[in-house]
Amino acid sequence: MPTSADDVPLGYAPHFRKSPLTDPWEPLFSRINDGVVSIGLRIREPHCNGKGFLHGGLVGALADNAMGLSVLEELRRAEVERTRDGSTISLAIDFIASGSVGQWLEVFPCVLKVGGNIAFANCVVLADGKLVARGNATYRVFRAQTGSDR
Repeated sequence: MPTSADDVPLGYAPHFRKSPLTDPWEPLFSRINDGVVSIGLRIREPHCNGKGFLHGGLVGALADNAMGLSVLEELRRAEVERTRDGSTISLAIDFIASGSVGQWLEVFPCVLKVGGNIAFANCVVLADGKLVARGNATYRVFRAQTGSDR
């Protein structure tokens, strides 16, 4: 079921990062604002569990995606050279309420700290502006070595 531009809040565009995992969930949307990559979608039946509510696995995957991409965006803005993309060390999601078909789901991350090799982020997940989950994650950062690192 295609989603029209009228269904997508201002500032969101088709998500720039494609993945075989998220392909069945398309269309996904994202926006970058002040170094933060927010991800959104209109909840549809394929996003739901057997009870008809937003599936926690989808929430976890989108939260990890948004927080990880925000860490990478923070590194890009700081002009940090990397040898490759980061990887998730830990991810925790607290489910607070349920989401339903037709609601606009948004993941709003916040990068807490990017250190030498480790980065920390958290996020809130909203469905039509209502808090449905919160998450936090730790990421491994792969910086290119400089002369002072050797």
